[in-house]
Amino acid sequence: MYACTDMDTKTISVTDEAYKALLREKKGGESFTETILRMMARSGKLADCFGAWEMSYEEGASIESELAEGWRATQRRLPSKVPRH
Repeated sequence: MYACTDMDTKTISVTDEAYKALLREKKGGESFTETILRMMARSGKLADCFGAWEMSYEEGASIESELAEGWRATQRRLPSKVPRH
């Protein structure tokens, strides 16, 4: 269990959806602070994932191809969706 010994607090605003999601994660008598700290400790930092996926040349080429096709499709649709000024 995470205990908050620092008395400084901050007020934040979250959407109802985010509040309900956080409320679902709360355990027993846990405070929101303890819930957030527990969740952050569990998930770690995004930077911890860098280099975790060893991609083959074929996987990389496939991803590049799909991204390029997606970009081409977007460029084809864009002129009809964005008004000219």
